[in-house]
Amino acid sequence: MASERLQKIMAACGVASRRKAEEIIAAGRVTLNGAVVMEQGTKADPEKDVICVDGKPLASKERLQYFMLYKPKGYVTTVSDPEGRQTVMELMKNCPERVYPVGRLDYASEGLLLMTNDGALAQNLMKAGSHVPKTYLVKVSGKPEERDIERLRAGVTIELEDGRRVKTSPAKIRLVEDAANPWYEVILIEGRNRQIRRMFQRVGFNVEKIKRVQLGPLVLNVPPGKYRALTKREVEELKKLQEEKHRSKDRPLQ
Repeated sequence: MASERLQKIMAACGVASRRKAEEIIAAGRVTLNGAVVMEQGTKADPEKDVICVDGKPLASKERLQYFMLYKPKGYVTTVSDPEGRQTVMELMKNCPERVYPVGRLDYASEGLLLMTNDGALAQNLMKAGSHVPKTYLVKVSGKPEERDIERLRAGVTIELEDGRRVKTSPAKIRLVEDAANPWYEVILIEGRNRQIRRMFQRVGFNVEKIKRVQLGPLVLNVPPGKYRALTKREVEELKKLQEEKHRSKDRPLQ
């Protein structure tokens, strides 16, 4: 690994911001291979050199990993399950790094699941109001009327597991296969637990199948039970989309 400035290495390891790291260096609290360092331009290789702050070695910088997994039905989206059911972690056994699921697909649902060890990105994406679009193919038992679909598009009040009642954000819904039990494409900008099932139940219909086919810029293109690393461009697009959503949310009304 190429050498980097000490303050950059310290910031990457979570010690402090770069500016604060410079103050720590100036105070003589940092050693490099046993020697006190006070010069700001000093560089080091975090993989070869021993860097200590107040006598304690820096924790190694975690390598961030991002994967797209096709979760099949019959797996729970958790790290472990008290009921002994199969979890998505079993599908990631050969992954070079420990990664975790972002958000959830329920036991009976399938499709695209993001797996990563980027905690900051995961936290932002898992917020109910993250506004990152998620696209699903949904098979409904029975045939809703157009007025039912219009209600779902506008937003309906659903009851959550904790008893709270919330109104869903407007959704994009279009018919993709007309049949006795039709398929719809549903695009949500939020992700509450079992939201799609609760939405259709609210207008009197049960959902038979759910498959998530897109998450923001990510389009499902791996077989069931398999995963692949995201490309650098996909990661950049995902982060850019999240940043744009946060900026637009924080922008004051005119």
